[in-house]
Amino acid sequence: MEELDLKELFTMFWNKKVQIILIVAIFVVIGIIYTIGFVTPVYTSTTTLVLAGQTSDNTATNTTSDTITSTDLTLNSKLVGTYSELVTSDKVVRQVISNLGIDVNVEELKKNISVTSVEDTELIEISVTNENPTYAMQIANETVELFKEQVAEIYNINNVHVVDAAEEEKVPSNVNHTKDVIIFAFIGIVVAVIYVLIANMLDTTIKSREEVEKLYKVPVLAEIPFNTEEKGGRK
Repeated sequence: MEELDLKELFTMFWNKKVQIILIVAIFVVIGIIYTIGFVTPVYTSTTTLVLAGQTSDNTATNTTSDTITSTDLTLNSKLVGTYSELVTSDKVVRQVISNLGIDVNVEELKKNISVTSVEDTELIEISVTNENPTYAMQIANETVELFKEQVAEIYNINNVHVVDAAEEEKVPSNVNHTKDVIIFAFIGIVVAVIYVLIANMLDTTIKSREEVEKLYKVPVLAEIPFNTEEKGGRK
């Protein structure tokens, strides 16, 4: 393809504007059909935990201290990673399935549970994704309760506290019609640009005097106009 300046590029795309609009419109329609008809909506419920002051289960209630020391914070930071793994342990997941009476295997449920720690904090977020928003909420909250029991049993401390319990979500977490349409429209624009460039590269016809002069490096001495007006029944 010959080197093109900005004016030629603009003219080239302007002459193909109908095809460009059509291609983009087709991809937008495909995006709408995809996001509405082929995406199964799922819902994500999230509960937030904080690792606070550690209280031994064997300590009498009247001697419990709520003061958080620097030692507590250091230990909590180290426990965040361990706790994150403990949340999705087979023991916890199996007990969740048993307590809620849901028909799902352990590995499948583990894939739907994600645990993230907020950087530079003692916060842990447990998210559960499910096609049923009620199940997602129930699984998230039940997982937290069983996780807290495991921490108390294994470490003999009670330093996990719920900041925000999971709630039933009304909006799917994997469906964003606007975003999907924009993505497909962008793909349509890219395809349209590629189409125009390839079409121009394959088109070897000469369309103007300037092209002749640019191609053969010689001046054009005369032009024959093409008249499309009808005069006396002739063109």
